[in-house]
Amino acid sequence: MSVQERKERERASRERLIVATARELAEQQGWDAVTTRRLAERIEYSQPVLYSHFRGKREIIGAVALQGATEMAAAVRAATSAAHGPRARVTALARAYLDFAERNPAVYDAIFQLDGGLPYAQEDTPEPLKDAFAALMETLAEVAGDVHPALFTETFWAALHGLASLTRAGRLPPADAEQRLELLVGRLATT
Repeated sequence: MSVQERKERERASRERLIVATARELAEQQGWDAVTTRRLAERIEYSQPVLYSHFRGKREIIGAVALQGATEMAAAVRAATSAAHGPRARVTALARAYLDFAERNPAVYDAIFQLDGGLPYAQEDTPEPLKDAFAALMETLAEVAGDVHPALFTETFWAALHGLASLTRAGRLPPADAEQRLELLVGRLATT
């Protein structure tokens, strides 16, 4: 292995460590607790080393968002591949999405709430974000009927996001979560 290859591998390892540490800290204490100084202390590197990977917290949030989008897409695909029939797949998709949001609140915020400097719904949208949307559309296109699949997916996704956000904020009683899910699937995904 060349010196250059070793340095590239070490750099990639440091970058993964920074992202994992930021994610862990955000999940434990919230994104306000994630500062470059605290990250540098936790990973035992200087702040200049951290800045050699990311220009600041915004880019770190973006990196966590891309990682999270990849994980969310995998979770949705795993859930829908185990379901049989369009309605069962849509229900599995909705459960997987809401479960991901509940289990990973800081990552969910990085993807959908915080400014990570990432373009959404544009040509230059990063591939992990496009793939997360595609993971939703793969199933939802089956039940879109005469509505354009992307428009249907956006609308269904907005409803899921609303449920996830309102539930996390304590605005919706948790006891009715299953009824909300059935209502969403039953009314929007009628095929």
